[in-house]
Amino acid sequence: MKNIIPDSVIEMKLRLRGSGMQKIFQQTFSVEQGEKLLKGSRCYLSTTAGPIAGLLFVSTQKIAFCSEKSLTVSSLDGGFIRTPYKVVIPIEKIKRVEESQNINKPKQKYIEIVTVDYFDFWFMGFVNYDRAFRTLQKSIHISQQQSQ
Repeated sequence: MKNIIPDSVIEMKLRLRGSGMQKIFQQTFSVEQGEKLLKGSRCYLSTTAGPIAGLLFVSTQKIAFCSEKSLTVSSLDGGFIRTPYKVVIPIEKIKRVEESQNINKPKQKYIEIVTVDYFDFWFMGFVNYDRAFRTLQKSIHISQQQSQ
């Protein structure tokens, strides 16, 4: 019997074809009425345990990251479960978005997102860094316009 559960987000995208990013976003995260996905980008989230490969979704209401592969974590009953690593940041909770790069390796660029409660998230390894950064700025601008 063939495994029908995708092992990774990338595999899901390949199976869904065409509007894959939109479908992955809708299936992975709770999507509000009127919320629009602006961009989905493959990248890495920097963590204390090392970078995690996945997809970063930028919508009109949130920034959301889902790991490419599931991580194994302890469950309450003492066993282990496999679950994707997810981060969701509502746009209105973002204090600032900063561009950064490695001084010794200028091609290594990073995007830092700092929340109003001073949590920071570092994303790197974008295929199209400039487009990802512009989309983040656009999302924040849209959110600011809607709140006025």
